[in-house]
Amino acid sequence: MLSILTPAFNESSGLEALHARIVETMASLKVEWEWLIIDDHSRDGTFAVIERLAATDLRVRGIRLARNSGSHVAIACGLHHVRGAAAVMMAADLQDPPETLGAMLERHRAGAQVVWATRRERPGGQTHQWFGAVYYWIMRRVVGMTDMPATGADFFLIDRVVIDAFRQLRERNISVLALITSLGFRQDYVEYDKQPRVSGRSGWSMARKIKLVVDSVTGFSAAPIRVCAALGALLFIVGALLGVVWLIGPRVSAVLMVLAVVTGLGGLQLLALGVMGEYVWRALDESRRRPLYFVEAVVGTPDLESTGSGTR
Repeated sequence: MLSILTPAFNESSGLEALHARIVETMASLKVEWEWLIIDDHSRDGTFAVIERLAATDLRVRGIRLARNSGSHVAIACGLHHVRGAAAVMMAADLQDPPETLGAMLERHRAGAQVVWATRRERPGGQTHQWFGAVYYWIMRRVVGMTDMPATGADFFLIDRVVIDAFRQLRERNISVLALITSLGFRQDYVEYDKQPRVSGRSGWSMARKIKLVVDSVTGFSAAPIRVCAALGALLFIVGALLGVVWLIGPRVSAVLMVLAVVTGLGGLQLLALGVMGEYVWRALDESRRRPLYFVEAVVGTPDLESTGSGTR
């Protein structure tokens, strides 16, 4: 069975149209399926629509969160409740066409455990596109997640092994896409054209976008700490060189000495912060209790602890 997972916030106007598209697509694919909708504490009639759909179609289930927690928390909740052998994350606003599922399932049947639907083009304003480009550049070039699609991919399929591995992670401030990328496993891609939003408006505010960047960088990289340490070391060297120049050169001004002292002390402070940050980072990394490894496949007679899921 394929689980289709959809986070929804104030999406009452589009869910029935999405349901009709999913029913038509899955009938053509001849695949058993369920649709799990996570209502992120909507202020409109989203959950009433989910109840109506569930009453007429037993393949539809819904969960309403007690407070608005953001799409990544809603996705994480859904991945803890899906029942299928694989799960697809699909937006509620019809920007992710259900017809793409056929190509994604083909990649999965060919052996891919994570299938990213990558965008050829993305509709939206210049600010939205610019922010997305910067975010994915940071994730690929700074954080080091080179497997993350350069154009972004929030429409994806993961199989049961990856779902079980994801369920072992217990972070509170999360980027689901970054977590799934960091797990590894066999990954593949299909391209699609992201569609314009049919109705309503996005709840993806600038504040939440900035929080996503902070969560993604601090959750998976010590790069900011190490940049501080490197900059501190560089400033200290510059300060020391200025001090040497002042000592051996003509002492015509005290400005050079002041500059040397300020630069050198500033460098030492940044270097000290970088060293302290390394210790804090390691303490944070230990406190997360992430499993040391995940099992992708087993051959022969496995022990009970390593069957079907990631193992620590």
